[in-house]
Amino acid sequence: MTDYSDDHLRKILKRTRTVAVVGVSTNPVRPSYYVARYLSLKGYRLIPVNPGHAGKRLFGETVRASLSEIDVPVDMVDIFRKSEAVPAIVEEALDVFPDLQTIWMQIGVQHAEAAAQAEARGVDVIQNRCPKIEYQRLFGELRMGGFATGIISSKL
Repeated sequence: MTDYSDDHLRKILKRTRTVAVVGVSTNPVRPSYYVARYLSLKGYRLIPVNPGHAGKRLFGETVRASLSEIDVPVDMVDIFRKSEAVPAIVEEALDVFPDLQTIWMQIGVQHAEAAAQAEARGVDVIQNRCPKIEYQRLFGELRMGGFATGIISSKL
């Protein structure tokens, strides 16, 4: 399922406090970087996960090589990897985070079997969506030029 109600998405974003971002980049122009940065600026604790950058600092946290290196509870695992990598990530997440609430797969990322596995364990799964976009949409932060702020340019 990839058709989620606004209430369901809003509930997930409100209850989430700590997010492990798998596949995060240290390059500020990459979507995984700016989505994670945005969420950190909104008050979420972001734990970056990328074996290629393990040991570096990002968003005030040390980048971990894998989910199993995280020693704090995680509410959501946000996946910035290809769909074929999802099953192993979901399996690891379910093994190391007994209280995991959400698996979130970014735009273009879906895996029905892994989603079913997580849902069978009581974990909410969001596929093919971006938490940054959903946050902005649901909490009224989308910017639409002057129209969003009530200012209309005289050049229109």
